[in-house]
Amino acid sequence: MQGSYSIKYVLPALVPEFEKAYKKLEGIQNGSQAMRAFASLHVKSEEEQKEIRKQLLAYCELDTLAMVRVLGRLRSII
Repeated sequence: MQGSYSIKYVLPALVPEFEKAYKKLEGIQNGSQAMRAFASLHVKSEEEQKEIRKQLLAYCELDTLAMVRVLGRLRSII
């Protein structure tokens, strides 16, 4: 995990098969993209805002599921 407890490092170390799920997302695929997309919402059209929100929700849903999988993996090895 290279000395980090970030999901970016923990997920591939503990649940490597799940990391590929982020690449399947449409649009936002990582935290940096999510932060930029959220910060740009105020300058987007209503239609663009709807699409960005949809992508943000999909990304956050996957992030939450990833944390559940990490927790499950940790519980299985303790």
